[in-house]
Parts: sequence; structure tokens; C-alpha cells
Amino acid sequence: MNTVPYGTTMPRVFLITGASSGIGAATARQAAEAGYKVVLAARSEDKLRALADEIGGLAVRCDVTEWDDQQALVQRALDEYGQIDVAFANAGFGGARGFDKDDVEHWKRMVLTNVYGCALTIRATMPALKESRGHLLLTSSVAGRRALQGSLYSATKHAVTAMGEAARQDFNDTGVRVTLIEPGMVATPFFDEPVRMEAPLQADDIARAVMFAVSQPPHVDVNEILIRPTAQPT
Repeated sequence: MNTVPYGTTMPRVFLITGASSGIGAATARQAAEAGYKVVLAARSEDKLRALADEIGGLAVRCDVTEWDDQQALVQRALDEYGQIDVAFANAGFGGARGFDKDDVEHWKRMVLTNVYGCALTIRATMPALKESRGHLLLTSSVAGRRALQGSLYSATKHAVTAMGEAARQDFNDTGVRVTLIEPGMVATPFFDEPVRMEAPLQADDIARAVMFAVSQPPHVDVNEILIRPTAQPT
């Protein structure tokens, strides 16, 4: 099914951070299949280039916590394709629960990536999205809707959830749509250990939700998609 934005006949440009694996890579494949030109950003250059070769996308190494990298990413996309129609701020990772657990440097990297990095992606892509009357998507989590015991990760995703609504208000009257994607348990490399649940979500399930949001008519702004595995109790 063609899910390029409603009424569109020319190829559109879909930029994804955290694109080298998991939800980002699955979304990149589905976006390319739907006819988008895809700009792939991540720190894992080998995986990124392999995916770019597979789908015909543009690979750009980017540390989302670095403002210069974010600006360079956007400029590469504009130099190559002339526009950005969808920006998916998807980069992020988790950590052990318990405020007496994990390494404090891991905490720092997680907060910078999940919160600061997301904010930088919004800032860097904002002019291009306004120009194209495009679509911004942010990856939050079920953990961004309900606090998890001892989880700093959950706190970072609460911040992303708030950022989604804050960005929606900031883009109001520009034609830019904003969607918050909030997955439950997903079987991806995000987790250090195998997911122990009957029938967890797959990365492709989340990618389909992303593509559903961007395929709506211009006057329809799907603000939040909260998606759990049927077997997830909370």
C-alpha cells in the first residue's frame, strides 16, 4: 500500500534518527517501500551504510547529542533532496531500573540522547518542516505515560511525551503535524536481554503505526499512538 502523504505525486523525504536498527530501520524500509527518499542517521556507520545500500537511502553519521552533527544532517538532506517532509526523532536507549543501579555515565548519555537529542532534532528540522508543511514524529514509550519503579529511562520518556505536545503547540498554524509514538514491549536490540513475553511487538508493528500517521490527509493530525502487545499487562 502506498503511504506517501495524501494527495502527493512526487517523492517525499523522510529523515530518521536512530535508523541503524530496530524501529528506525523498520520504518526506513517501510518508508522506502512507500516511495519516500529516506535519510538515515545514527552513530553506527557500518549498519547504517548497509541499510542505505539495501533501500537506496542516504546514510549520514550523526550523534544526536551534538548540535553540529544535527545541523550537518539536515543540510546533507537538503543538499541531496531539497526538502524534508517527515522527521522522525527516534534515537534513544534505556538502562537498568533502580536509582542505585547502572553507571552514572550511562545515565548521562541516556538523558542527553533521549531528551536533549530529541529536542535538537526538533530544532534542527523545524525550518525545513515549516517550509514543506511536513510531519514531525517522536518516539516516546508506554514508560513515558506511567512511571516505572526506579527508572530514569521512564523519566526521559515522560520528557519526550511532554515535548510532543509542546512541539505541537509550537508548530500550530504552520501546517506541520506532530505525532508521538508510544510503544510497549518491542523485541528489538534496544534491550540488553531477550524480551520475555509471549508475542511482543515487532519493530515492523511500530513502523506501520508511523506510516499510518504520515499517510493521513493534511487536515488530520494523529497526535499520539500508544501501542502495546496484547499480552502486556500494564
